Amino acid sequence: MKRSDVVRSIQVQFKHMRTTDAAAMVDTVIDHIIQSIADGHRIEVRGFGTFQPRVRAPKVGYNPCTGQPMHLDAGKTILFKPSRELTKKMNG
Repeated sequence: MKRSDVVRSIQVQFKHMRTTDAAAMVDTVIDHIIQSIADGHRIEVRGFGTFQPRVRAPKVGYNPCTGQPMHLDAGKTILFKPSRELTKKMNG
């Protein structure tokens, strides 16, 4: 499902809403989620799942071509954990 599909499904449910308004609404929600995660906050969407920022520790990796060790810096990533309801629907 793409962003345009989400906008279209909002328009189907709210027939009076224009395309630009539905797109602005989707963009606003996504922007707030991105900003909150970037600020280090945990986001919980009931019935869907949680997004949580995680910090990866620095470590020593290996170059696959040469086999030489190389230093990998610490970094940030996002952990997504689906809700029980979403997992139940996915598994039938």
